[in-house]
Amino acid sequence: MPWTKNDYPPSMKNLPERVRKKAVEIANALLDDGYEEGRAIAIATAKAEEWEDNHPDHRSDGKSGTERRASSSHSSPLHVVPDGDGWAVKAEGEDEPRYEAVTKSDAVKKADELASDANTRAVIHRKDGTVQDSHNYS
Repeated sequence: MPWTKNDYPPSMKNLPERVRKKAVEIANALLDDGYEEGRAIAIATAKAEEWEDNHPDHRSDGKSGTERRASSSHSSPLHVVPDGDGWAVKAEGEDEPRYEAVTKSDAVKKADELASDANTRAVIHRKDGTVQDSHNYS
């Protein structure tokens, strides 16, 4: 039986919401692969906790509202694009930048951080607008 964010195994009730969401996602994938429920739950919980260790939530009170919005957007990939004399991080389909930087490396670092928090992709563009690289955090 596939689980949801509101209907999940009782053993996951004490997990932090972010970890529980990932555990449910992993458990459902394991069930699809034919794993028995109990084994799927145990593996998913362990892997979700490991994922949490490797993908810390970078949101903090010191961040602006636009940065928090970027990290809460779970479906839209983030793009690092040229912006005037600098670089911007924009969510796919949005005109307003989520983050602006003077250097491309700063923009890429921020896009990777926000994409990791949002479980999405960071697509890095060249100065001419073509895609240079893509980092997947989903």
